[in-house]
Amino acid sequence: MRLVSYERGGALGTGVWVDNVLHGVERGADGFPGSVDELLAAGADLAVVGRKLVAAPEVETGTIRFLPPVHRPSKILCVGLNYKAHSAETGLGEPDYPAIFARFASTLVGHGSAITKPAISDQLDYEGELVAIIGRTCKRVGTNEALGHVAGYSIFNEASIRDYQLRTSQWTMGKNFDATGGFGPSLVTPDELPPGGDGLRLITRLNGQVMQDGNTADMVFKVANLVSILSQVMTLEPGDIIVTGTPSGVGFSRKPPVFMKPGDTCEVEIEGIGTLRNPIIAG
Repeated sequence: MRLVSYERGGALGTGVWVDNVLHGVERGADGFPGSVDELLAAGADLAVVGRKLVAAPEVETGTIRFLPPVHRPSKILCVGLNYKAHSAETGLGEPDYPAIFARFASTLVGHGSAITKPAISDQLDYEGELVAIIGRTCKRVGTNEALGHVAGYSIFNEASIRDYQLRTSQWTMGKNFDATGGFGPSLVTPDELPPGGDGLRLITRLNGQVMQDGNTADMVFKVANLVSILSQVMTLEPGDIIVTGTPSGVGFSRKPPVFMKPGDTCEVEIEGIGTLRNPIIAG
């Protein structure tokens, strides 16, 4: 199932894709199952919810605003240098332990909404990434059971302000400008993908030109490893998201560098999940 969070006429909606047609219900109408955030918190089986939404009215996508699939996660945990080819292009090498940093919900924008280039920097870079969404509370889980705690997968454009990122060792400032985290368009349940979202082609396009062409098989730490490692430190809760890293081809490593600017459109496509599209505007 491919669940969608959206807003129409000020009302929050939950929908499901049936082929290329969206079916959904808004809050206050009969059959509204709750938001995806609420469903995750309640431990709902998202596949069952999706099957019920198949019978909901058709939603014209031109009348809605797509929201991040999960729009109030308690934790957004991002992984740096998690693709072998990307680690090589940075010259930093593969890490022995995941390079973890945090994002915050104020950075999130949905499919079709704008990523904002801040006025104080011209180094807005793209990073196409696979997202794993936690569905069950987990603490100190092993890799063999880790994927059982994942409710679904999505796409992220982890837009980074490179000059600010490199001002501090922890990267936090450069990764948390408002409206720089494209997230969506859907939450895809695990039954539709290979275990852990492994072996999926990931392509990032800037104004139609391919900038990144990688595969999740190139990850240094797979989704199961990341869930297990993170859960040794902190309790992962329903709705938490893990942004699993980006393949090679980022703008910062190109010669000359390529950065996003107002008027651009950036797309991230992941095989089996869909395409996240965000225009770029000036802050």
